[in-house]
Amino acid sequence: MVRYLPVVTALSTALAGCTEEAETTSALDSEVTLAFHREHVTADIYHYELVLPVGSGPNAGLRVHRVVREIAPFVPRTSSRAVMMMHGDFATFVTSFVPTLGEPASPARGLAPYLAAKNLDVWGLDRRWTLPAADGDISDLATMGVAQEVDDIRVALAFARATRLATGSGGDKLALLGFSHGAQLAYTYAAVEGGKPAAQRHVSALVPLDWYGALDPSQTELRDLTCENSAFEYQLVADGVIDSPNDFFITLGELARSAPSDPSPLLGGLTNRGAMLFTLGQTYAFAPFAPFYHLLSPIIVNDEATGLRETAEPAATAWIAGAPPHQSMLEAADLDALLCPSAAQPVDARLSKIRVPLFYIGAAGGVGSLGLYATTQTSSTDVRTLVVNRFGAARRAEDFGHGDLLFANDAPSLVWQPLATWLAQH
Repeated sequence: MVRYLPVVTALSTALAGCTEEAETTSALDSEVTLAFHREHVTADIYHYELVLPVGSGPNAGLRVHRVVREIAPFVPRTSSRAVMMMHGDFATFVTSFVPTLGEPASPARGLAPYLAAKNLDVWGLDRRWTLPAADGDISDLATMGVAQEVDDIRVALAFARATRLATGSGGDKLALLGFSHGAQLAYTYAAVEGGKPAAQRHVSALVPLDWYGALDPSQTELRDLTCENSAFEYQLVADGVIDSPNDFFITLGELARSAPSDPSPLLGGLTNRGAMLFTLGQTYAFAPFAPFYHLLSPIIVNDEATGLRETAEPAATAWIAGAPPHQSMLEAADLDALLCPSAAQPVDARLSKIRVPLFYIGAAGGVGSLGLYATTQTSSTDVRTLVVNRFGAARRAEDFGHGDLLFANDAPSLVWQPLATWLAQH
Protein backbone atom coordinates (compact mmCIF):
# COMPACT_ATOMS: atom_id res chain seq x y z
CA MET A 1 0.00 0.00 0.00
CA VAL A 2 2.91 2.38 0.75
CA ARG A 3 3.96 2.61 -2.89
CA TYR A 4 0.50 3.90 -3.84
CA LEU A 5 0.32 6.69 -1.26
CA PRO A 6 2.18 9.32 -3.33
CA VAL A 7 -0.09 8.56 -6.26
CA VAL A 8 -3.23 8.75 -4.11
CA THR A 9 -2.06 12.08 -2.69
CA ALA A 10 -1.15 13.54 -6.06
CA LEU A 11 -4.31 12.34 -7.75
CA SER A 12 -6.79 12.91 -4.95
CA THR A 13 -8.35 15.76 -6.95
CA ALA A 14 -8.12 14.06 -10.33
CA LEU A 15 -11.68 12.78 -10.16
CA ALA A 16 -13.09 16.00 -8.80
CA GLY A 17 -10.95 19.05 -9.39
CA CYS A 18 -9.42 18.90 -12.87
CA THR A 19 -9.84 21.89 -15.14
CA GLU A 20 -9.66 19.90 -18.34
CA GLU A 21 -9.64 16.31 -19.53
CA ALA A 22 -6.10 15.03 -19.46
CA GLU A 23 -3.93 12.07 -20.34
CA THR A 24 -0.43 11.80 -18.93
CA THR A 25 2.16 9.16 -18.18
CA SER A 26 2.58 7.94 -14.62
CA ALA A 27 5.90 7.92 -12.84
CA LEU A 28 5.25 4.33 -11.81
CA ASP A 29 7.01 1.52 -13.64
CA SER A 30 3.94 0.52 -15.62
CA GLU A 31 2.88 0.04 -19.20
CA VAL A 32 -0.52 1.50 -18.28
CA THR A 33 -1.06 5.19 -18.98
CA LEU A 34 -2.62 7.49 -16.41
CA ALA A 35 -5.76 8.92 -17.97
CA PHE A 36 -8.77 10.92 -16.78
CA HIS A 37 -12.06 11.33 -18.60
CA ARG A 38 -15.31 13.16 -17.80
CA GLU A 39 -18.64 12.79 -19.60
CA HIS A 40 -22.21 13.90 -19.10
CA VAL A 41 -24.80 11.30 -18.05
CA THR A 42 -28.05 13.18 -17.46
CA ALA A 43 -29.22 16.42 -15.82
CA ASP A 44 -26.41 17.51 -13.45
CA ILE A 45 -24.91 14.02 -13.18
CA TYR A 46 -21.47 13.29 -14.64
CA HIS A 47 -19.27 10.25 -14.99
CA TYR A 48 -15.56 10.50 -14.16
CA GLU A 49 -13.15 7.75 -15.15
CA LEU A 50 -9.55 7.46 -14.04
CA VAL A 51 -7.06 4.76 -15.01
CA LEU A 52 -4.57 4.54 -12.16
CA PRO A 53 -1.28 2.70 -12.81
CA VAL A 54 -0.45 0.38 -9.92
CA GLY A 55 2.62 -1.59 -10.95
CA SER A 56 4.43 -3.24 -13.82
CA GLY A 57 2.76 -5.21 -16.60
CA PRO A 58 0.59 -4.50 -19.63
CA ASN A 59 -2.65 -4.26 -17.62
CA ALA A 60 -1.41 -3.10 -14.23
CA GLY A 61 -4.02 -0.42 -13.85
CA LEU A 62 -7.15 0.26 -11.87
CA ARG A 63 -9.97 1.87 -13.82
CA VAL A 64 -11.85 3.78 -11.15
CA HIS A 65 -15.23 5.41 -11.80
CA ARG A 66 -17.27 8.08 -10.10
CA VAL A 67 -20.87 9.05 -10.95
CA VAL A 68 -21.83 12.21 -9.13
CA ARG A 69 -23.89 15.38 -9.26
CA GLU A 70 -21.93 18.57 -10.03
CA ILE A 71 -22.46 22.12 -8.81
CA ALA A 72 -20.05 23.39 -11.49
CA PRO A 73 -17.86 21.70 -14.14
CA PHE A 74 -15.53 19.24 -12.38
CA VAL A 75 -16.90 20.27 -8.96
CA PRO A 76 -18.97 17.47 -7.35
CA ARG A 77 -21.68 18.13 -4.82
CA THR A 78 -20.71 17.02 -1.36
CA SER A 79 -22.40 13.88 -0.11
CA SER A 80 -22.47 12.20 3.28
CA ARG A 81 -22.96 8.70 1.83
CA ALA A 82 -20.91 6.84 -0.78
CA VAL A 83 -20.90 3.39 -2.37
CA MET A 84 -18.30 1.42 -4.35
CA MET A 85 -19.90 -0.83 -7.00
CA MET A 86 -18.41 -4.03 -8.45
CA HIS A 87 -19.54 -5.43 -11.81
CA GLY A 88 -20.07 -9.07 -12.75
CA ASP A 89 -18.79 -11.31 -15.56
CA PHE A 90 -18.66 -10.29 -19.25
CA ALA A 91 -19.19 -6.70 -18.13
CA THR A 92 -17.68 -3.45 -16.88
CA PHE A 93 -18.83 -0.80 -14.45
CA VAL A 94 -20.30 1.18 -17.35
CA THR A 95 -22.15 -1.67 -19.07
CA SER A 96 -23.55 -2.78 -15.72
CA PHE A 97 -24.35 0.46 -13.92
CA VAL A 98 -24.23 3.35 -16.46
CA PRO A 99 -25.39 1.47 -19.58
CA THR A 100 -26.42 4.59 -21.53
CA LEU A 101 -22.69 5.34 -21.86
CA GLY A 102 -21.79 1.86 -23.11
CA GLU A 103 -20.74 0.83 -26.59
CA PRO A 104 -23.30 0.08 -27.88
CA ALA A 105 -25.42 2.45 -25.84
CA SER A 106 -28.31 0.98 -23.88
CA PRO A 107 -31.75 2.50 -23.24
CA ALA A 108 -31.67 1.22 -19.63
CA ARG A 109 -31.51 4.07 -17.11
CA GLY A 110 -28.70 2.69 -14.95
CA LEU A 111 -28.40 2.10 -11.21
CA ALA A 112 -25.43 4.44 -10.77
CA PRO A 113 -27.10 7.64 -12.04
CA TYR A 114 -30.27 6.69 -10.15
CA LEU A 115 -28.34 6.55 -6.87
CA ALA A 116 -26.40 9.71 -7.74
CA ALA A 117 -29.71 11.53 -8.26
CA LYS A 118 -30.55 10.52 -4.68
CA ASN A 119 -27.39 12.38 -3.54
CA LEU A 120 -25.28 9.26 -3.09
CA ASP A 121 -21.64 9.47 -4.21
CA VAL A 122 -21.25 6.48 -6.55
CA TRP A 123 -17.87 4.89 -7.23
CA GLY A 124 -16.88 1.82 -9.19
CA LEU A 125 -13.92 -0.37 -10.06
CA ASP A 126 -13.28 -2.41 -13.19
CA ARG A 127 -11.36 -5.65 -12.77
CA ARG A 128 -8.02 -5.62 -14.58
CA TRP A 129 -9.13 -8.08 -17.26
CA THR A 130 -11.45 -5.41 -18.66
CA LEU A 131 -8.48 -3.29 -19.78
CA PRO A 132 -6.92 -5.13 -22.76
CA ALA A 133 -8.40 -4.76 -26.23
CA ALA A 134 -9.33 -7.78 -28.34
CA ASP A 135 -5.79 -7.86 -29.75
CA GLY A 136 -4.14 -6.52 -26.60
CA ASP A 137 -1.38 -8.00 -24.48
CA ILE A 138 -2.96 -10.45 -22.03
CA SER A 139 0.22 -12.02 -20.70
CA ASP A 140 -0.57 -10.90 -17.15
CA LEU A 141 -4.03 -12.51 -17.00
CA ALA A 142 -2.31 -15.41 -15.25
CA THR A 143 -1.88 -13.19 -12.16
CA MET A 144 -5.43 -11.83 -12.10
CA GLY A 145 -6.84 -13.90 -9.28
CA VAL A 146 -8.92 -13.12 -6.22
CA ALA A 147 -5.93 -12.22 -4.02
CA GLN A 148 -4.91 -9.49 -6.45
CA GLU A 149 -8.50 -8.31 -6.78
CA VAL A 150 -8.87 -7.97 -3.01
CA ASP A 151 -5.79 -5.74 -3.01
CA ASP A 152 -7.20 -3.73 -5.93
CA ILE A 153 -10.50 -3.16 -4.13
CA ARG A 154 -8.63 -1.96 -1.06
CA VAL A 155 -6.64 0.55 -3.12
CA ALA A 156 -9.77 1.79 -4.91
CA LEU A 157 -11.63 2.25 -1.62
CA ALA A 158 -8.69 4.11 -0.07
CA PHE A 159 -8.47 6.32 -3.16
CA ALA A 160 -12.19 7.10 -3.02
CA ARG A 161 -11.98 8.01 0.67
CA ALA A 162 -8.95 10.25 0.09
CA THR A 163 -10.66 12.00 -2.80
CA ARG A 164 -13.87 12.54 -0.85
CA LEU A 165 -11.89 13.92 2.09
CA ALA A 166 -9.97 16.30 -0.18
CA THR A 167 -13.15 17.58 -1.84
CA GLY A 168 -15.32 18.27 1.17
CA SER A 169 -17.36 15.09 1.61
CA GLY A 170 -15.31 13.68 4.47
CA GLY A 171 -13.25 10.53 4.63
CA ASP A 172 -15.86 8.16 5.99
CA LYS A 173 -16.00 4.52 4.92
CA LEU A 174 -18.00 3.43 1.85
CA ALA A 175 -20.67 0.83 1.33
CA LEU A 176 -19.48 -1.97 -0.97
CA LEU A 177 -21.98 -3.29 -3.53
CA GLY A 178 -21.40 -6.14 -5.93
CA PHE A 179 -23.49 -7.73 -8.64
CA SER A 180 -23.16 -11.42 -9.57
CA HIS A 181 -19.51 -12.46 -9.22
CA GLY A 182 -18.92 -8.88 -8.13
CA ALA A 183 -21.12 -9.75 -5.14
CA GLN A 184 -18.91 -12.73 -4.34
CA LEU A 185 -15.87 -10.47 -4.53
CA ALA A 186 -17.63 -7.98 -2.24
CA TYR A 187 -18.27 -10.76 0.30
CA THR A 188 -14.67 -11.88 -0.03
CA TYR A 189 -13.22 -8.42 0.42
CA ALA A 190 -15.45 -7.65 3.42
CA ALA A 191 -14.40 -10.93 5.03
CA VAL A 192 -10.68 -10.33 4.47
CA GLU A 193 -10.98 -6.76 5.73
CA GLY A 194 -12.95 -7.94 8.74
CA GLY A 195 -9.82 -9.66 9.99
CA LYS A 196 -7.80 -6.44 9.95
CA PRO A 197 -7.53 -3.74 12.64
CA ALA A 198 -10.35 -1.19 12.56
CA ALA A 199 -8.04 1.56 11.31
CA GLN A 200 -7.33 -0.46 8.15
CA ARG A 201 -10.95 -1.02 7.19
CA HIS A 202 -12.72 0.92 4.43
CA VAL A 203 -16.18 -0.68 4.23
CA SER A 204 -19.18 0.56 6.20
CA ALA A 205 -21.84 -1.75 4.75
CA LEU A 206 -22.20 -4.63 2.29
CA VAL A 207 -24.73 -5.10 -0.53
CA PRO A 208 -24.50 -8.40 -2.48
CA LEU A 209 -26.81 -8.56 -5.51
CA ASP A 210 -27.98 -12.06 -6.45
CA TRP A 211 -24.98 -14.28 -5.89
CA TYR A 212 -23.56 -16.75 -3.42
CA GLY A 213 -21.20 -15.81 -0.63
CA ALA A 214 -21.36 -19.44 0.53
CA LEU A 215 -23.35 -22.53 -0.39
CA ASP A 216 -25.80 -24.20 1.95
CA PRO A 217 -24.48 -27.69 2.78
CA SER A 218 -27.76 -29.09 1.44
CA GLN A 219 -26.83 -27.84 -2.05
CA THR A 220 -24.62 -30.85 -2.68
CA GLU A 221 -24.97 -30.88 -6.47
CA LEU A 222 -23.99 -27.24 -6.80
CA ARG A 223 -21.12 -27.69 -4.33
CA ASP A 224 -19.84 -30.65 -6.32
CA LEU A 225 -20.15 -28.62 -9.53
CA THR A 226 -18.11 -25.72 -8.14
CA CYS A 227 -15.43 -28.12 -6.92
CA GLU A 228 -15.23 -29.84 -10.31
CA ASN A 229 -15.19 -26.51 -12.14
CA SER A 230 -12.47 -25.11 -9.91
CA ALA A 231 -10.20 -28.13 -10.36
CA PHE A 232 -10.75 -28.04 -14.13
CA GLU A 233 -10.08 -24.29 -14.35
CA TYR A 234 -6.92 -24.50 -12.24
CA GLN A 235 -5.67 -27.25 -14.55
CA LEU A 236 -6.35 -25.04 -17.56
CA VAL A 237 -4.29 -22.26 -15.98
CA ALA A 238 -1.49 -24.73 -15.25
CA ASP A 239 -1.63 -25.77 -18.91
CA GLY A 240 -1.24 -22.15 -20.02
CA VAL A 241 -4.89 -21.29 -20.71
CA ILE A 242 -5.19 -17.97 -18.91
CA ASP A 243 -7.98 -16.28 -20.91
CA SER A 244 -11.68 -17.06 -20.65
CA PRO A 245 -12.77 -14.96 -23.65
CA ASN A 246 -16.18 -13.37 -24.02
CA ASP A 247 -16.39 -13.83 -27.81
CA PHE A 248 -19.62 -15.81 -27.58
CA PHE A 249 -21.51 -13.11 -25.69
CA ILE A 250 -20.16 -10.28 -27.84
CA THR A 251 -21.08 -12.02 -31.09
CA LEU A 252 -24.44 -13.11 -29.69
CA GLY A 253 -25.35 -9.52 -28.84
CA GLU A 254 -23.99 -7.98 -32.03
CA LEU A 255 -25.84 -10.41 -34.30
CA ALA A 256 -29.10 -10.10 -32.38
CA ARG A 257 -28.86 -6.35 -32.94
CA SER A 258 -27.72 -6.30 -36.57
CA ALA A 259 -29.41 -9.37 -38.11
CA PRO A 260 -32.02 -10.72 -35.68
CA SER A 261 -33.86 -12.88 -38.22
CA ASP A 262 -30.81 -14.53 -39.80
CA PRO A 263 -29.79 -18.07 -38.85
CA SER A 264 -27.49 -18.12 -35.83
CA PRO A 265 -23.92 -19.33 -36.47
CA LEU A 266 -23.62 -19.91 -32.72
CA LEU A 267 -26.64 -22.09 -31.96
CA GLY A 268 -27.91 -24.21 -34.81
CA GLY A 269 -31.61 -24.18 -35.60
CA LEU A 270 -32.19 -20.76 -34.06
CA THR A 271 -32.21 -17.24 -35.43
CA ASN A 272 -29.78 -14.72 -34.00
CA ARG A 273 -32.59 -13.27 -31.91
CA GLY A 274 -33.68 -16.74 -30.85
CA ALA A 275 -30.15 -17.62 -29.79
CA MET A 276 -30.00 -14.47 -27.68
CA LEU A 277 -33.37 -15.21 -26.06
CA PHE A 278 -32.37 -18.81 -25.32
CA THR A 279 -29.02 -17.81 -23.80
CA LEU A 280 -30.36 -15.01 -21.64
CA GLY A 281 -33.81 -16.43 -20.90
CA GLN A 282 -33.05 -20.12 -20.44
CA THR A 283 -29.52 -19.90 -19.09
CA TYR A 284 -30.05 -22.93 -16.86
CA ALA A 285 -29.70 -25.16 -19.94
CA PHE A 286 -25.92 -24.67 -19.79
CA ALA A 287 -25.29 -22.83 -16.49
CA PRO A 288 -27.29 -24.52 -13.71
CA PHE A 289 -26.33 -22.06 -10.97
CA ALA A 290 -29.83 -22.43 -9.48
CA PRO A 291 -33.06 -24.18 -10.51
CA PHE A 292 -34.22 -22.53 -13.76
CA TYR A 293 -31.51 -19.88 -13.39
CA HIS A 294 -31.70 -17.26 -16.12
CA LEU A 295 -29.93 -13.99 -16.82
CA LEU A 296 -33.13 -12.20 -17.90
CA SER A 297 -36.79 -13.09 -17.42
CA PRO A 298 -38.19 -14.77 -20.56
CA ILE A 299 -41.64 -15.09 -22.03
CA ILE A 300 -42.05 -18.85 -22.44
CA VAL A 301 -44.31 -20.38 -25.09
CA ASN A 302 -44.21 -24.15 -25.58
CA ASP A 303 -40.97 -24.36 -23.55
CA GLU A 304 -39.28 -21.81 -25.81
CA ALA A 305 -38.18 -18.27 -24.95
CA THR A 306 -40.05 -16.01 -27.37
CA GLY A 307 -39.31 -12.65 -25.78
CA LEU A 308 -38.09 -10.88 -22.66
CA ARG A 309 -40.60 -10.08 -19.94
CA GLU A 310 -38.83 -7.43 -17.83
CA THR A 311 -35.91 -5.98 -19.78
CA ALA A 312 -36.12 -4.32 -23.21
CA GLU A 313 -34.30 -6.31 -25.90
CA PRO A 314 -32.07 -3.36 -26.94
CA ALA A 315 -30.87 -3.16 -23.33
CA ALA A 316 -30.26 -6.90 -23.22
CA THR A 317 -28.25 -6.98 -26.44
CA ALA A 318 -26.24 -3.88 -25.49
CA TRP A 319 -25.27 -5.57 -22.22
CA ILE A 320 -23.70 -8.58 -23.88
CA ALA A 321 -22.44 -6.89 -27.07
CA GLY A 322 -20.52 -4.44 -24.89
CA ALA A 323 -18.67 -7.18 -23.01
CA PRO A 324 -14.89 -6.81 -22.69
CA PRO A 325 -13.11 -9.32 -24.92
CA HIS A 326 -11.08 -11.03 -22.19
CA GLN A 327 -11.61 -12.47 -18.72
CA SER A 328 -9.26 -14.18 -16.29
CA MET A 329 -9.39 -17.97 -16.04
CA LEU A 330 -7.54 -17.80 -12.72
CA GLU A 331 -10.28 -15.60 -11.29
CA ALA A 332 -12.91 -18.13 -12.37
CA ALA A 333 -10.97 -20.92 -10.66
CA ASP A 334 -10.50 -18.89 -7.46
CA LEU A 335 -14.16 -17.88 -7.25
CA ASP A 336 -15.28 -21.50 -7.65
CA ALA A 337 -12.71 -22.58 -5.05
CA LEU A 338 -14.17 -20.14 -2.54
CA LEU A 339 -17.47 -22.04 -2.76
CA CYS A 340 -15.82 -25.47 -2.55
CA PRO A 341 -15.11 -26.53 1.05
CA SER A 342 -12.51 -29.10 0.00
CA ALA A 343 -10.49 -26.75 -2.22
CA ALA A 344 -7.41 -24.80 -1.18
CA GLN A 345 -8.61 -21.26 -0.55
CA PRO A 346 -7.03 -18.36 -2.48
CA VAL A 347 -7.55 -16.03 0.50
CA ASP A 348 -8.79 -16.33 4.08
CA ALA A 349 -12.35 -15.07 3.59
CA ARG A 350 -14.42 -16.61 6.35
CA LEU A 351 -17.79 -14.91 6.33
CA SER A 352 -17.88 -14.93 10.13
CA LYS A 353 -15.41 -12.02 10.03
CA ILE A 354 -18.04 -9.78 8.40
CA ARG A 355 -19.69 -7.54 10.99
CA VAL A 356 -20.91 -4.57 8.93
CA PRO A 357 -24.60 -4.03 8.06
CA LEU A 358 -25.66 -6.22 5.14
CA PHE A 359 -28.47 -5.96 2.56
CA TYR A 360 -28.84 -8.99 0.26
CA ILE A 361 -30.99 -8.46 -2.85
CA GLY A 362 -31.86 -11.43 -5.04
CA ALA A 363 -33.97 -12.22 -8.09
CA ALA A 364 -36.37 -15.18 -7.86
CA GLY A 365 -35.34 -16.34 -11.33
CA GLY A 366 -31.64 -15.93 -10.57
CA VAL A 367 -29.86 -17.10 -7.43
CA GLY A 368 -32.73 -15.61 -5.44
CA SER A 369 -33.49 -17.13 -2.04
CA LEU A 370 -30.56 -19.54 -2.34
CA GLY A 371 -28.31 -16.56 -1.68
CA LEU A 372 -29.83 -16.05 1.77
CA TYR A 373 -27.71 -18.76 3.41
CA ALA A 374 -24.54 -16.66 3.23
CA THR A 375 -26.18 -13.86 5.21
CA THR A 376 -26.62 -16.28 8.12
CA GLN A 377 -22.91 -17.12 8.13
CA THR A 378 -21.76 -13.57 8.82
CA SER A 379 -21.48 -11.93 12.24
CA SER A 380 -23.56 -8.97 11.10
CA THR A 381 -26.38 -8.01 13.45
CA ASP A 382 -27.99 -5.61 10.96
CA VAL A 383 -29.15 -7.81 8.07
CA ARG A 384 -31.91 -7.09 5.56
CA THR A 385 -32.95 -9.24 2.60
CA LEU A 386 -35.12 -8.70 -0.44
CA VAL A 387 -35.89 -11.27 -3.14
CA VAL A 388 -37.89 -9.90 -6.07
CA ASN A 389 -40.55 -12.49 -6.83
CA ARG A 390 -43.25 -12.09 -9.48
CA PHE A 391 -44.86 -15.51 -9.74
CA GLY A 392 -43.84 -17.97 -7.04
CA ALA A 393 -42.04 -21.31 -7.28
CA ALA A 394 -44.35 -22.80 -9.94
CA ARG A 395 -43.19 -20.24 -12.51
CA ARG A 396 -39.59 -19.77 -11.45
CA ALA A 397 -38.47 -20.29 -15.07
CA GLU A 398 -40.20 -17.02 -15.99
CA ASP A 399 -39.58 -15.01 -12.83
CA PHE A 400 -37.50 -11.88 -12.36
CA GLY A 401 -34.03 -12.70 -13.69
CA HIS A 402 -30.47 -12.12 -12.50
CA GLY A 403 -29.75 -9.14 -14.76
CA ASP A 404 -33.26 -7.73 -14.42
CA LEU A 405 -32.07 -6.27 -11.12
CA LEU A 406 -30.03 -3.84 -13.25
CA PHE A 407 -31.98 -3.46 -16.47
CA ALA A 408 -35.70 -4.21 -15.96
CA ASN A 409 -38.22 -1.48 -16.61
CA ASP A 410 -39.51 -1.91 -13.04
CA ALA A 411 -36.07 -2.21 -11.40
CA PRO A 412 -36.20 1.39 -10.07
CA SER A 413 -39.35 0.75 -8.04
CA LEU A 414 -38.72 -2.90 -7.12
CA VAL A 415 -34.99 -2.79 -6.37
CA TRP A 416 -33.31 0.60 -6.64
CA GLN A 417 -35.60 2.61 -4.36
CA PRO A 418 -35.32 0.19 -1.41
CA LEU A 419 -31.57 0.05 -1.98
CA ALA A 420 -31.21 3.86 -2.10
CA THR A 421 -33.21 4.22 1.12
CA TRP A 422 -31.08 1.61 2.89
CA LEU A 423 -27.79 3.12 1.69
CA ALA A 424 -28.88 6.58 2.85
CA GLN A 425 -29.32 5.10 6.34
CA HIS A 426 -26.04 3.17 6.38
